[in-house]
Amino acid sequence: MKRRTLLKSVATCLASTSLPGIAAPGIRAVSRPAGNVRAVDLLADAARRVDRLHSIVVMRQGEIVLAETFRGPPVDQAVNVKSVSKSVVAALIGCAIERGNIADVDVTLGEIAPELLPADADPRVTGLRVQDFLTMRIGLERQSGRNYGRWSASDDWVRYTLTRPFTAQPGGRMLYSTAGWHVLGAALSQVTGKSLLTLSREWLGKPLDIEFAPWTRDPQGRYLGGNEMSMSPLEMARFGELYRLGGRWEGQRVMADQWASQSFEPRTVSPWSSDAYGYGWFLRSLGGHLSAYARGYGGQLVHVIPETGVVVAMTSGTSRAARSGGYMDTLHTLVDDYLSAMRDEDDA
Repeated sequence: MKRRTLLKSVATCLASTSLPGIAAPGIRAVSRPAGNVRAVDLLADAARRVDRLHSIVVMRQGEIVLAETFRGPPVDQAVNVKSVSKSVVAALIGCAIERGNIADVDVTLGEIAPELLPADADPRVTGLRVQDFLTMRIGLERQSGRNYGRWSASDDWVRYTLTRPFTAQPGGRMLYSTAGWHVLGAALSQVTGKSLLTLSREWLGKPLDIEFAPWTRDPQGRYLGGNEMSMSPLEMARFGELYRLGGRWEGQRVMADQWASQSFEPRTVSPWSSDAYGYGWFLRSLGGHLSAYARGYGGQLVHVIPETGVVVAMTSGTSRAARSGGYMDTLHTLVDDYLSAMRDEDDA
């Protein structure tokens, strides 16, 4: 494959911005040759024209080939990544399995955190499996959308979630809900004896050089699982790179063996986008390749395309929704067009 240096305009932009995170462990310096100059240039030009897009970071084979802020904070400053947090909690489950805190995804809530079970909960609640939570198929009434405010105003988020009625069979159809992720995070804290913040910092933050700041907590003091975490675009890219590398970082196994590939297997389907869903990651085809993506409200996005060695992180404002078929598809198209241009350049 023909290799070239980055476009001068991109290099100038990167050089003029103070980015201490660029030389972080596991990521080579941006000044190294990265190839696909035309594809990167086309992506940068297209991204600049998307008025809701704040920043973009692109990595290929571990090298940062584009890191640019169009509006909002610089790429080394943390922002609220909203529901990308769900994918972070999923990664923590992979870390817990690697460390033996959780045996596998078939263990039940009753087995790992019986203390969380309300006495008046439906008997089926105790048998909910870790994999049911990871795929948002616990079957309990969902607490996102119009129900989110009532759930977050309750005096016990875990109890409220687990005492709601079943609207689907456990392990059945996908019901998008932050509440289930919060229960999963609470169970993880229960089984490890550590807060979600501590686990995030120790298991992911330390090896990946991600600074997890404290975020929202429930009335019992548990950190919210599945929403409101903060990461910089560069940190988001490193998080995606961990999955691209199969859960290893600088020779160290961070997540359980095969966790990344298992997370990227389709296990259910989103009723809104019709995209498949694995363990905390949505799945679709982009540029003729499988792309796993973590998404957050407003247009926070991490795309991992293992076959191409590409990871793309994007941030947007959080005042407006990024709906499937709307702005979210605009962001997907940026990645799709980049992959197509990259393929054409590789073949030239």
